[in-house]
Amino acid sequence: MPHIRLSYMPLVTYPDVVPDEPVAAAVSLAEGLGCELHAATFSVDIPPMAPPLGGLLLNLAELIQTTEENSRAHCRRLQDLVLQHAGPAIKAKCTSRHLPAGVAGDAAANEARYHDVSFLPWAKDMLAVQEFAQAVIFGSGRPAILVPSSAGRDPVHHLAVAWDGSRVAARALADAMMFVGEETHVTVLTVEEEKQLNRQDLGQALVLSLKKRGLRAEAQNISLEDRSIALALQEAALTAGADMLVMGAFGHSRIRDFILGGATKGVFADLRLPVLLSH
Repeated sequence: MPHIRLSYMPLVTYPDVVPDEPVAAAVSLAEGLGCELHAATFSVDIPPMAPPLGGLLLNLAELIQTTEENSRAHCRRLQDLVLQHAGPAIKAKCTSRHLPAGVAGDAAANEARYHDVSFLPWAKDMLAVQEFAQAVIFGSGRPAILVPSSAGRDPVHHLAVAWDGSRVAARALADAMMFVGEETHVTVLTVEEEKQLNRQDLGQALVLSLKKRGLRAEAQNISLEDRSIALALQEAALTAGADMLVMGAFGHSRIRDFILGGATKGVFADLRLPVLLSH
């Protein structure tokens, strides 16, 4: 029986609307990774509100109605975009949910648990889109792939793995193994001066483990050179020819705000290639 990879792509439309370009790129990447795709759009339900003192906003009900209608229209447009961009090699379906503001992230995280991986279109300087993605990454318990507009439809044959020997790095590697085949090449990236490592040969030890499984793998130690950890890892991955970077996601929530680790925060700020994150 052939293995079916079930993927999930939640798309938010309020207060920011996820841009078309990374959505189309995520559909292409899902096809390149051999996934079936469930795209779920989320429109906003704003409860009736009394006008402020003095009645300065007498048209408040009309504004709420317009906002909700725009959100639903964006949902329909995004669904059309997904279905139009899906190639013949991918099975795609779309659903939509109408939820109160602030609830969509948790709802998406819950739905993501019934899939193997989530695709999260990335948008620079769109805080609501990024917070929505973080809710899925840290709340679903499943791996997620941040997707920039530059991602393509070609199969992913080269993975770069950010490796520090930690629990979350091991989890990310295990989650990425669903995309590893006989033709996959793995580059293990270790940044030695970023933190105290528990052994000096971390990269080589992982390479040996991967080779025992019949995989082609090599280790590469990288230097920060006045770069952020996220930029150093992404640039090293691109230089090595990797199609996707695999890394653990560090972060925790505080009063519904996510406090991100350095590498995770840097990836959200400046995404250069698809990044699989596991928490």
